[in-house]
Amino acid sequence: MTNTDRIDREKRIVRYMIGYYCRRKHGRARGSGLCAECAALADYAEARLSACRFGESKPSCGRCRVHCYSPPRRARIKDVMRFTGPRMIFLMPLEYLRHRQD
Repeated sequence: MTNTDRIDREKRIVRYMIGYYCRRKHGRARGSGLCAECAALADYAEARLSACRFGESKPSCGRCRVHCYSPPRRARIKDVMRFTGPRMIFLMPLEYLRHRQD
């Protein structure tokens, strides 16, 4: 897997997780897009993933020794991950298993 493939996969997963969170917590309809707050968080997360210095050897964010997110956004993404993470086995089972291996 190349660096861009891995980062693209991470971007897709984080956007999916934020989308699920937004639908469940903010009452957004599926296909209606994200609320402004969640869209900004998704854009920020994607920008930070694009700038990740670990590239292909990037660990999952929870295991990373470098914190890329600013403290307020790190707290926000933790909320998203804490809510969506346990549900990922049902929502995206293959991605969940890949993530658990990383």
